[in-house]
Amino acid sequence: MGKPTLVTNRITELRTAASMSQGELGDQVGVTRQTVNAIERGRYSPSLEVAFKIARVFGVPLEGVFQYPD
Repeated sequence: MGKPTLVTNRITELRTAASMSQGELGDQVGVTRQTVNAIERGRYSPSLEVAFKIARVFGVPLEGVFQYPD
């Protein structure tokens, strides 16, 4: 994986509310469970395509999942 990122996210919160495992989310967006874990922990920034797919799984806008500091 890459270097840590300044991008934060609410994936764990959204995934838990949806009773979804990391593996299930990964399957839905086409990445591995390990990649979902790395994104959740801020150790990896997803591609823009994967970020949009994650947001769509949860039915929220991109900024409802990912945040970047001002």
